[in-house]
Amino acid sequence: MRVLAENHIHLLDPSELLRPEPTFADKNPSAFRDYSVDTSNPLKERVRQTYRQMHLNQTVDFVKGRRDHWLKFNTIKMTIRQALEKLNDLVDESDPDLDLPNIIHAFQAAERARAEFPEHDWLHLTALIHDLGKIMAFYDEPQWAVVGDTFAVGCRWGDSIVYREESFEGNPDGDDPRYNTEYGIYQPNCGLDNILMSWGHDEYMYNVLKHNKTKLPDVACNIIRFHSFYPWHNGGDYKHLQAPKDEETKKWVLIFNRYDLYTKSEVVPDIDALWPYYQSLIDKYLPGIIEF
Repeated sequence: MRVLAENHIHLLDPSELLRPEPTFADKNPSAFRDYSVDTSNPLKERVRQTYRQMHLNQTVDFVKGRRDHWLKFNTIKMTIRQALEKLNDLVDESDPDLDLPNIIHAFQAAERARAEFPEHDWLHLTALIHDLGKIMAFYDEPQWAVVGDTFAVGCRWGDSIVYREESFEGNPDGDDPRYNTEYGIYQPNCGLDNILMSWGHDEYMYNVLKHNKTKLPDVACNIIRFHSFYPWHNGGDYKHLQAPKDEETKKWVLIFNRYDLYTKSEVVPDIDALWPYYQSLIDKYLPGIIEF
């Protein structure tokens, strides 16, 4: 057992938290994340077009511009509950598994984390707020710059990125010798902390947490920062850029991934009944008014 001294949260080694394939999923785990192309299927086509715009427009210059814009934290001030309630009106256009408001997914993920690890309340809250950065979509950010899998910019795109073969055509970084090599602007094993990620809700919410001095442990913040980095934690790409410490982050992200991915279903939690418990966690780890 390890202790994070800065906030006195006890964390098990992530290998002690590993679980077998989820039995709680309402369909075969292999049926999730189906990115096959079917132009006659409106949901699949919506997902494909969202990724097309993402892969066309997410460049080094674009990401730097969005960081300059959003990381001033002057967009809006609200409580975590108010931000979560905004997700009542958001359907993720990149998600092939669920066509329901994002707040439902937040509570589905949180409740499964709570059921498996009732003693780790920080993990419950992490699951609840992991997608909260998607509130950018309500403030003039297009969904292709908010949702979906993330990837590193400034180097060659990973082979396992969804729609990799067709979707990046026309992105100028692909023809730029500064950015289109294996390492691009990075050094070997420089670590994920030093990689410029495509802009989206992961990186934004990570920075919101740090800016507002959350009491959540660092591992929770890193779960949120990299939970959509599927080409790395699921596809095996970008190993040449990760530092040794990033391997532990990956283990935690894969633990969390069970709740993020496999809980998606049409079963809607009783959100009103669950609020008191989760409000207690918000009060403990991220209280008051938050600057977004």
